[in-house]
Amino acid sequence: MKFSAERESLLAALQSVIGVVERRQTMPILANLLLSAKQGTLLITATDLEVELVAQAPIKSSSDGELTLPGRKFLDISRSLPAGVVLTVSHEGDKATIRGARSRFALATLPAGDFPVIDELAEQQALELPQADLKRLLDKTYFSMAQQDVRYYLNGMLLETDGKMLRTVATDGHRLALCEMDLPAGVSNQQVIIPRKGVLELQRLLGTAGSVAITIGSNHVRAQIGDVRFTSKLIDGRFPEYARVIPAAPPRAVIADREALRAALHRTAILANEKYRGIRLALKKNTLTLQAHNPEQEEAEEQVEVNYQGDDLEVGFNVTYLLEALAAVDGTEVEIGVTDGNSSCLVRAPGTSSARYVVMPMRL
Repeated sequence: MKFSAERESLLAALQSVIGVVERRQTMPILANLLLSAKQGTLLITATDLEVELVAQAPIKSSSDGELTLPGRKFLDISRSLPAGVVLTVSHEGDKATIRGARSRFALATLPAGDFPVIDELAEQQALELPQADLKRLLDKTYFSMAQQDVRYYLNGMLLETDGKMLRTVATDGHRLALCEMDLPAGVSNQQVIIPRKGVLELQRLLGTAGSVAITIGSNHVRAQIGDVRFTSKLIDGRFPEYARVIPAAPPRAVIADREALRAALHRTAILANEKYRGIRLALKKNTLTLQAHNPEQEEAEEQVEVNYQGDDLEVGFNVTYLLEALAAVDGTEVEIGVTDGNSSCLVRAPGTSSARYVVMPMRL
């Protein structure tokens, strides 16, 4: 097998897929990339057995074939060569030789037949939508995914279609994020859970222009983004009934300037307990008082002018969860719906429900 390619096109393809190549692998083959040359196109595949990425680059090949190369080393070599260089890769035995300009590198290879590839998936549903729309759904919810929770189904994101809407939901049991968008009529109802790493890789690949074609199968989800094909296993589990924890219509509403409230929360959080990150919100007519204290008996207090007409109320929250929800809200104002001192709050932009955030209360 032998082929040559321009450094820039090869480097772009390598950078698209390298994210799933772990530095420490239990299987040596997973540190490699599968390179398949066929009829003037090079397919570059990377996988960690959960997520697979395939990118393509134009090449000139004198003989088609397959080989595997150490992913990070091949990327570093391509990146280090001067711009405009043509790289030539030739494979013989268990070694591959890479030449570019006046440089030559010999890399060890592993058998291409040992490389694990995800089979074609059995399509259950196909969608096509603007990349910017899918990126927004992920950006507005990903931060609420759990990390290494024993409830494995929380270590990912729910992707749901219900005939009219496409919805993403993430929760770690302490807070919940939901974002949705309209879909054309005729889409069937379906729920799948994409694992955390798959969500983060998909988020990295999505841009603001062009469209993305999504194919949902029984065990995998696939997205075609330009010349890159993303495939992820799905988490086999049942996502919690999230609608039950979203307050339908909180009786009290606080409307505040989003940036002013964020800044005040950041300042008050400086003296919050480093482990629990608890902060007290005391509400009076048109005034929100933020209070924090820590085991060193240090205290912080700040007053924020808000629009609030309800009864006096005190409630505690994890300040990190509030700040992340505020950061995801669009617009200059934020609405926080509260019920009482023992109930969760609903954070959203005033007058909209396409993105909603629920934060559970804390006992302080």
